[in-house]
Amino acid sequence: MSDKIWLSSPHMGGNELKYIHEAFDHNWVAPLGPNVNGFEEDLEKFLNSDVQVVALSAGTAALHLALIECGVNYGDEVICQSMTFSASANPIAYQGAIPVFVDSEADTWNMCPTALKEAIRDRFANGKKPKAIIVVHLYGMPAKMDEILAVAKEFDIPVIEDAAEGLGSTYKGKACGTFGRFGVLSFNGNKIITTSGGGALVCHTKEDKDKAVFLSTQARDNAPHYQHSHIGYNYRMSNICAGIGRGQMEVLGDRIEARRGMTKFYSDIFARIDGVRVLTEPSEDFYSNHWLAAITIDEALTGVSREDLRLALLEDNIESRPLWKPMHLQPVFENSPYYGSNVAEKLFDTGLCLPSGSNLTEAEKERIRIKIEQVFDK
Repeated sequence: MSDKIWLSSPHMGGNELKYIHEAFDHNWVAPLGPNVNGFEEDLEKFLNSDVQVVALSAGTAALHLALIECGVNYGDEVICQSMTFSASANPIAYQGAIPVFVDSEADTWNMCPTALKEAIRDRFANGKKPKAIIVVHLYGMPAKMDEILAVAKEFDIPVIEDAAEGLGSTYKGKACGTFGRFGVLSFNGNKIITTSGGGALVCHTKEDKDKAVFLSTQARDNAPHYQHSHIGYNYRMSNICAGIGRGQMEVLGDRIEARRGMTKFYSDIFARIDGVRVLTEPSEDFYSNHWLAAITIDEALTGVSREDLRLALLEDNIESRPLWKPMHLQPVFENSPYYGSNVAEKLFDTGLCLPSGSNLTEAEKERIRIKIEQVFDK
């Protein structure tokens, strides 16, 4: 069998070991140290906005802390995009809160502003004001932030941006993750850059950053002994992982261009095939890092289903993956409120993520192209 072609594998730049060796040489093998500070500064500079970044153990940890800082408690409601990975919704449950899911719109596949307003109005009618809105930049595609922020402002609800997939994406020239009260980044092994595992919380005030650092280091009070007045968490990123991140930041621009190149690669392949849509920017306001190249297939026009293509690729040891199953369809959230129509459901039924790694070789891309053309030429 041919070698495996992965959906999205880690891609090292070469300088990661330099920062790791520095950490070992100075015995900074802890959730603090020069690499943690340096990585946070690198991210702040890259985001090119007046923000402060907290490096954490995972994007999920960052989202959890954002909810805590927004005052989300047991029994509260939090609005969340339904078309997303479960990590966007799970921290709501950590707080004992209730997720209220909202459908996508067809242009970006992200939260529908119209359905968002409908959801908020109905929750108000039921005597509940949502404590926060979690919007996701799905597969790196920016959401319609102007419209979403306008709705949030109308009802005075803070926005948390799940930009776990969106580092390097911008909306109207502004970095994703810097629009809301908080932004969330992820550096998991399959992301556009990685720290093997890790994430970050993007804040707009020193007070919010200081609170996140305090909570992420077990909420230890300022005392000579171990004293705790708040529940804390072990969420801080280690100096070793941050060292990997510093090396990765040096090549982030190249990684973004390579990922965007993969979406163009697929756009060229599918240009001649009616019934296949590649997820691309709806206008010049949107700039996607195209973390994952994603398509939808109209089986009525092509005679090919999402599963037909996925299984054909799998036969040649090429990994692909259906789009995220919407959260309102997940058994764990089946009793949660949902607002919208069936856009997210249709995307799940017809959508597929294709290999998108920045380290794909020309030979691997040719294997992918040949297999896709064989499927659709039948």
